[in-house]
Amino acid sequence: MRIVGLSGNVKAPSRTAALTSALLDEARRDLVAETRHISLVEAAPVLFRALRAEQLDDEGLEIIEAIERADALIVSSPVYRASYTGALKHLFDLVDYRALTGVPVILAATGGRALHGLMPDQQLRPLMAFFKALPLPTTVYAVESDFVDFAVANDALRERIAEAGAELRTALTKPAASLRRKLSEPTFARRTA
Repeated sequence: MRIVGLSGNVKAPSRTAALTSALLDEARRDLVAETRHISLVEAAPVLFRALRAEQLDDEGLEIIEAIERADALIVSSPVYRASYTGALKHLFDLVDYRALTGVPVILAATGGRALHGLMPDQQLRPLMAFFKALPLPTTVYAVESDFVDFAVANDALRERIAEAGAELRTALTKPAASLRRKLSEPTFARRTA
Protein backbone atom coordinates (compact mmCIF):
# COMPACT_ATOMS: atom_id res chain seq x y z
CA MET A 1 0.00 0.00 0.00
CA ARG A 2 1.37 3.41 -0.99
CA ILE A 3 0.30 6.72 0.56
CA VAL A 4 1.72 9.87 -1.03
CA GLY A 5 1.60 13.28 0.61
CA LEU A 6 1.83 16.30 -1.70
CA SER A 7 2.80 19.63 -0.14
CA GLY A 8 2.19 22.62 -2.38
CA ASN A 9 4.68 24.72 -0.42
CA VAL A 10 7.26 26.63 -2.39
CA LYS A 11 9.45 27.65 0.55
CA ALA A 12 11.05 25.88 3.48
CA PRO A 13 10.62 25.50 6.35
CA SER A 14 6.91 25.19 5.80
CA ARG A 15 3.81 24.80 7.96
CA THR A 16 2.14 23.08 5.00
CA ALA A 17 4.92 20.49 4.85
CA ALA A 18 4.65 19.99 8.62
CA LEU A 19 0.89 19.49 8.33
CA THR A 20 1.37 17.01 5.47
CA SER A 21 3.91 15.07 7.52
CA ALA A 22 1.55 14.93 10.49
CA LEU A 23 -1.25 13.68 8.23
CA LEU A 24 1.04 11.03 6.69
CA ASP A 25 2.04 9.81 10.17
CA GLU A 26 -1.60 9.57 11.21
CA ALA A 27 -2.75 7.96 7.95
CA ARG A 28 -0.26 5.10 8.16
CA ARG A 29 -0.91 4.36 11.84
CA ASP A 30 -1.80 0.66 12.23
CA LEU A 31 -1.27 0.06 8.49
CA VAL A 32 1.51 -1.62 6.62
CA ALA A 33 2.07 1.19 4.17
CA GLU A 34 4.89 2.81 2.27
CA THR A 35 4.70 6.59 2.52
CA ARG A 36 6.30 9.34 0.51
CA HIS A 37 6.22 13.08 1.04
CA ILE A 38 6.62 15.14 -2.13
CA SER A 39 7.25 18.79 -1.30
CA LEU A 40 7.05 21.20 -4.21
CA VAL A 41 9.85 23.33 -2.85
CA GLU A 42 12.06 20.48 -4.12
CA ALA A 43 9.88 18.92 -6.85
CA ALA A 44 8.69 22.07 -8.65
CA PRO A 45 12.06 22.90 -10.25
CA VAL A 46 12.11 19.37 -11.70
CA LEU A 47 8.51 19.55 -12.90
CA PHE A 48 8.86 23.06 -14.35
CA ARG A 49 11.34 21.71 -16.88
CA ALA A 50 8.28 20.38 -18.74
CA LEU A 51 5.12 22.11 -19.88
CA ARG A 52 3.45 18.83 -20.92
CA ALA A 53 3.71 15.29 -19.54
CA GLU A 54 5.50 13.95 -22.60
CA GLN A 55 8.30 16.48 -21.99
CA LEU A 56 9.13 15.14 -18.51
CA ASP A 57 12.63 13.81 -17.95
CA ASP A 58 13.28 10.66 -15.90
CA GLU A 59 13.34 12.56 -12.60
CA GLY A 60 10.02 14.25 -13.38
CA LEU A 61 8.45 11.02 -14.62
CA GLU A 62 9.39 9.31 -11.35
CA ILE A 63 7.56 11.99 -9.34
CA ILE A 64 4.43 11.78 -11.49
CA GLU A 65 4.50 7.98 -11.49
CA ALA A 66 4.64 7.96 -7.67
CA ILE A 67 1.46 10.05 -7.59
CA GLU A 68 -0.33 8.07 -10.29
CA ARG A 69 0.43 4.74 -8.59
CA ALA A 70 -0.54 5.85 -5.07
CA ASP A 71 -3.28 3.98 -3.24
CA ALA A 72 -4.10 7.18 -1.32
CA LEU A 73 -3.10 10.83 -1.43
CA ILE A 74 -2.82 13.72 0.97
CA VAL A 75 -3.00 16.97 -0.99
CA SER A 76 -2.14 20.15 0.86
CA SER A 77 -1.26 23.69 -0.08
CA PRO A 78 -0.66 27.01 1.52
CA VAL A 79 -3.41 29.44 0.62
CA TYR A 80 -2.03 31.70 -2.06
CA ARG A 81 -4.30 34.41 -3.46
CA ALA A 82 -7.36 32.54 -2.13
CA SER A 83 -6.42 29.26 -3.82
CA TYR A 84 -3.69 26.60 -3.98
CA THR A 85 -0.25 27.36 -5.36
CA GLY A 86 0.46 27.49 -9.07
CA ALA A 87 3.20 24.91 -8.55
CA LEU A 88 0.58 22.43 -7.28
CA LYS A 89 -1.65 23.19 -10.26
CA HIS A 90 1.25 22.57 -12.64
CA LEU A 91 1.93 19.21 -10.98
CA PHE A 92 -1.67 18.14 -11.53
CA ASP A 93 -1.49 19.36 -15.14
CA LEU A 94 1.13 16.63 -15.63
CA VAL A 95 -0.92 13.82 -14.01
CA ASP A 96 -2.96 11.64 -16.35
CA TYR A 97 -6.66 12.46 -15.90
CA ARG A 98 -7.50 8.74 -15.48
CA ALA A 99 -4.81 7.89 -12.94
CA LEU A 100 -6.55 8.93 -9.72
CA THR A 101 -9.97 7.39 -10.33
CA GLY A 102 -11.30 6.12 -7.01
CA VAL A 103 -8.19 7.08 -5.02
CA PRO A 104 -9.08 8.37 -1.52
CA VAL A 105 -7.66 11.82 -0.78
CA ILE A 106 -7.27 13.95 2.34
CA LEU A 107 -7.50 17.65 1.49
CA ALA A 108 -5.59 20.15 3.62
CA ALA A 109 -4.41 23.75 3.58
CA THR A 110 -2.61 26.30 5.69
CA GLY A 111 -3.18 30.03 5.84
CA GLY A 112 -2.51 33.12 7.86
CA ARG A 113 -6.09 33.55 9.07
CA ALA A 114 -9.28 31.53 9.46
CA LEU A 115 -10.73 33.59 6.59
CA HIS A 116 -9.61 30.98 4.02
CA GLY A 117 -10.75 27.91 5.96
CA LEU A 118 -13.02 26.74 3.15
CA MET A 119 -10.25 26.71 0.54
CA PRO A 120 -9.79 22.90 0.68
CA ASP A 121 -13.49 22.39 -0.07
CA GLN A 122 -13.89 25.20 -2.57
CA GLN A 123 -10.63 24.81 -4.48
CA LEU A 124 -9.04 21.38 -3.90
CA ARG A 125 -12.27 19.32 -3.84
CA PRO A 126 -13.29 20.37 -7.40
CA LEU A 127 -9.76 19.61 -8.62
CA MET A 128 -9.97 16.09 -7.18
CA ALA A 129 -13.49 15.69 -8.60
CA PHE A 130 -12.08 16.32 -12.07
CA PHE A 131 -9.74 13.36 -11.54
CA LYS A 132 -12.64 11.23 -10.19
CA ALA A 133 -10.67 10.78 -6.98
CA LEU A 134 -12.52 10.30 -3.69
CA PRO A 135 -11.89 13.32 -1.46
CA LEU A 136 -12.72 12.34 2.12
CA PRO A 137 -15.33 14.25 4.13
CA THR A 138 -12.95 15.72 6.71
CA THR A 139 -10.69 18.48 5.43
CA VAL A 140 -7.92 20.01 7.51
CA TYR A 141 -7.16 23.72 7.65
CA ALA A 142 -4.52 25.24 9.91
CA VAL A 143 -3.41 28.79 10.64
CA GLU A 144 -0.01 30.08 11.72
CA SER A 145 -0.96 30.06 15.42
CA ASP A 146 -1.56 26.28 15.23
CA PHE A 147 2.22 25.74 14.91
CA VAL A 148 5.27 26.32 17.07
CA ASP A 149 8.62 26.14 15.28
CA PHE A 150 6.88 24.62 12.23
CA ALA A 151 5.40 21.75 14.24
CA VAL A 152 1.70 21.14 14.98
CA ALA A 153 1.01 22.57 18.45
CA ASN A 154 -2.79 22.82 18.69
CA ASP A 155 -4.94 20.07 20.23
CA ALA A 156 -8.00 20.90 18.09
CA LEU A 157 -5.84 20.59 14.96
CA ARG A 158 -4.42 17.28 16.22
CA GLU A 159 -7.99 15.99 16.64
CA ARG A 160 -8.85 17.05 13.09
CA ILE A 161 -5.71 15.30 11.78
CA ALA A 162 -6.69 12.15 13.69
CA GLU A 163 -10.21 12.27 12.24
CA ALA A 164 -8.93 12.66 8.67
CA GLY A 165 -6.38 9.89 9.18
CA ALA A 166 -9.05 7.52 10.52
CA GLU A 167 -11.22 8.21 7.47
CA LEU A 168 -8.32 7.43 5.15
CA ARG A 169 -7.46 4.20 6.97
CA THR A 170 -11.11 3.14 6.73
CA ALA A 171 -11.20 3.96 3.02
CA LEU A 172 -8.09 1.85 2.47
CA THR A 173 -9.17 -1.18 4.48
CA LYS A 174 -12.91 -1.60 3.87
CA PRO A 175 -14.36 -3.61 0.95
CA ALA A 176 -15.26 -0.38 -0.84
CA ALA A 177 -11.52 0.12 -1.25
CA SER A 178 -11.67 -2.47 -4.02
CA LEU A 179 -13.33 0.21 -6.13
CA ARG A 180 -10.03 2.07 -6.34
CA ARG A 181 -8.40 1.91 -9.71
CA LYS A 182 -5.37 -0.35 -9.79
CA LEU A 183 -2.81 0.40 -12.44
CA SER A 184 -0.89 -2.51 -13.91
CA GLU A 185 1.63 -0.13 -15.46
CA PRO A 186 2.55 3.49 -14.88
CA THR A 187 0.10 5.82 -16.58
CA PHE A 188 2.92 7.82 -18.17
CA ALA A 189 3.95 4.67 -20.09
CA ARG A 190 0.58 4.73 -21.86
CA ARG A 191 1.08 8.39 -22.79
CA THR A 192 4.54 7.90 -24.20
CA ALA A 193 4.00 4.52 -25.88
